[in-house]
Order: sequence, then structure tokens, then C-alpha cells
Amino acid sequence: MHIRSSPACADAAEVRAGPAEERGAPSSDQSADEATPPDQPRSDRKGKATSIPVLVLARIWFVRAFLMGWSRCFSLSGLYMLGQFFGTLEYLTDYKRRRRVGRKLRQFFKDEFSASWRRRVTWRYFMRIRCDKMFYTIMDQLPRSKVMRRIRLLGEENIINAQTKGSGVYVALCHFGSHHIAGLMMALLGYHIAGVRDPKESPVRRFVQRKFRETFPEVSKMRMFPATSFPRGIYRHLKCNHIVASLLDADRKRGRQTKTVPVTMFGEVRDCLIGPLQIAIRCGATTLQGFVVSRKNFYYQLIVTPPLIEVGSVTDEAQTISSVIQHYADGVERFAREHPDHLMNI
Repeated sequence: MHIRSSPACADAAEVRAGPAEERGAPSSDQSADEATPPDQPRSDRKGKATSIPVLVLARIWFVRAFLMGWSRCFSLSGLYMLGQFFGTLEYLTDYKRRRRVGRKLRQFFKDEFSASWRRRVTWRYFMRIRCDKMFYTIMDQLPRSKVMRRIRLLGEENIINAQTKGSGVYVALCHFGSHHIAGLMMALLGYHIAGVRDPKESPVRRFVQRKFRETFPEVSKMRMFPATSFPRGIYRHLKCNHIVASLLDADRKRGRQTKTVPVTMFGEVRDCLIGPLQIAIRCGATTLQGFVVSRKNFYYQLIVTPPLIEVGSVTDEAQTISSVIQHYADGVERFAREHPDHLMNI
């Protein structure tokens, strides 16, 4: 069961983006961001050649053909075992990334766990990343029924209840889990979803996104807003009673206009992004928190929590944002302790 779009969609262009100094007039690049299909990179809109190099394209086709051939011979379970094998090889040979992952785990958990625990988690991290990448690369070539059987959405009632309010849904994600897979799966489940992302995309990501749009009609409805774009597109998507998702735990600041607030996470003060959350609060959208869990043999759990804030209960925006962000940070820390190997690709 999915909720139909709100009539407010027609009037979404009239929604204010906030104070005058925050709105400003959209530049030509910003206007292009709203009108451009989600799989078209920003540099394409500026007229620069950004086509995938021939050698890179040939490598992508070769990898896809090899993975599909392997899965047809040995099933997806055999492909998962192959991913674990290659992930182990990467763990043994890529000492620089292995060291970075270990540092990140120690940064999060300090001396709470032993060095042998960090090594085991790092090994599982390498295997999970490799398996998720393999599955993502060939998802468009798998039968729809086989893909749909691997999706389990926990907390769907929270999305349905939020959409009955008619003001859209904002889902706060974090740097744990494979969200590129989760977004495609949410689209396949019939949800109108949009993401806020870094404007830079790898050739493989652009290629796979294009293939998904050609294969699955639902995916063509997905929207992707660059993190540096004008917020009007996000307002419109929420006012159409759709879903917007983004990561709030800042891995880096993307310009002076980036808005953050300090929050206590993993025992230290960190910055969290507040731009999309601020838009959601001003739209009256329901704010949820989402997580992605990778299971054995390419099964995935998409977890959606109850609302972090009740719609209509905002009296002081700054205080509300601080409270929501702290609840969000507590949720991230709990998830990280349950799934420490779910760090995003480092």
C-alpha cells in the first residue's frame, strides 16, 4: 500500500526556502540541477565531455559479463562466495585501505575493543563491500522476482503513517550500509524517492544508474539532488508527499554554505549536516531514520525507525534541530555497535 501524492504538489513552487539570505536567486547551474535527469552528471550540463572512457566502459562490460556468467553457472550463492574470496584477497593485499579502516574503527570505538576484533571487523568489511559492489553491478540483469525476494523492509508502517499526513517524508541516513542498493530497492517497491548526493559520481555508478533506468520503469522516477544545488527541488519533492533521503553525519564539508551543528557521537563532538533536515522541518515533513543491513547471499534489510520528531510540534527550530540531531546520533552509534563492518566504502 502506497499513499498517493498530495495536492500540495501543484503549489510546491510557492514554498519559501527560508530567510532571504538563504534563498537568493538560483544560478543557471542551480536551475539546471532541477531540470536534469538524475543520472546525468553535473559537468554534462555545463557542456563538458564526461562520457565514460572507452577502456573504462570495456572493463565494466567485461566485469558484468563475467559476474553474470558466474551467477548462471553457480547461482547467486556461488557469486556471494566469490565476492567473499575476492574481498579476502583485497583485505590481504590492500594494506593502505586496511589501515584506514582500522583507524576509522579505532576513532569510533577508541580502545573499547581489542586489535584482533578490529582485524576481524576489517576483514568482514572488505568482504561485504566486495559482495555489495558485485550485486549492484548486475542487479539490472537479474529477474525482477529474484531481486524482490532479497528485499525486506522493516518499519514500513512508519513510512505509510508518515505519508498519510501529506507533507512528505524525510529519511536521515548515515555513513553505514550500502545506500546505493537500498535506494534502488525502495524505488522497486514503488516509492517515489529522491536522494541528496555528492555531485561527483564514478563512471561505474553512472553506467549502472543508466542501465537501471532502462530496465526498471520505477527507477526512472528516482531523483538525485546534488548536495550543492538550490533547495527548491527538495521542497517540491516533499510537498508532493514523496520521500527524500540523505546522509547527515558529515564526512567532510562541501563549501562554506554547508550548515552543520555539533553533536556528541562516539564519545566526542562531531559535526552533522542540517540543510535537508531544516527543509523537512519547514515543510512539515515527518523525519525518520533509516539503516541498511547487508545479509548473506545478497539479502538486504531496510530498516525505518519511528519518527524522530512529531509533525506540528516545532516551536523553536534551532532547539528542535539540536534535539533531532542528538537522537539521530544516538541511533547511528547503536547501529554502528551492532554492525561495525557496515562502514561505507573508505
